Amino acid sequence: MLYVVHCIDFEDALPRRLANYDAHKQYLASTPVKTVISGPLIAEDGVTMIGSMFIVEAERLEDVVSFNHNDPFQGARVWADTRIHPFLMRVDNRALKID
Repeated sequence: MLYVVHCIDFEDALPRRLANYDAHKQYLASTPVKTVISGPLIAEDGVTMIGSMFIVEAERLEDVVSFNHNDPFQGARVWADTRIHPFLMRVDNRALKID
């Protein structure tokens, strides 16, 4: 099943986010929960990171909760609020893979 994980940063989180970015990327590459698409949420300036969004594939909601709980960004207090919901993909118009 697919799930959407929506995380909003603490207002003062940017330095912690940047300091833990490599550990976060390594974690995402090593977890059994499959990341389908993910990336930072950005402010209206188009640059400043203010959160994260993931669409992941997992067997159970509990697996996604654990996936999020064990992310280095959680331990570093980057995310102030996290919401996880089951997701039914109806349309996928992505033509390009973006790194």
